[in-house]
Amino acid sequence: MAKQKKAAAQPRQEMTGLERLGLRVSAMINHPLAQIQRWVTIHRLDTDGDVEWEEVMGLLSETPELDMTFNDDGSVTVRWEKQESEEAPEAVDEWESNEEAAPF
Repeated sequence: MAKQKKAAAQPRQEMTGLERLGLRVSAMINHPLAQIQRWVTIHRLDTDGDVEWEEVMGLLSETPELDMTFNDDGSVTVRWEKQESEEAPEAVDEWESNEEAAPF
């Protein structure tokens, strides 16, 4: 009962339109499929305000690693190159030659 009163006492903070759009775009870019193909198309929803849309697109356009294409239907395709840190490390064969046979 005490937990219910404590939770009810704290007002719930609503997310702003900018925060919602930013989270949606971030989730789309960070999606595993988008990371594999290194591109994503972002569609503007009816709930995305003009100011919020322009703010997020402006932030994306300021990121030098991203290439943005504004499509005729109002969507935006964001592409990026594979970063060096994303590449799989080369196989290390040295440890195999230093391995000793198991004693059992």
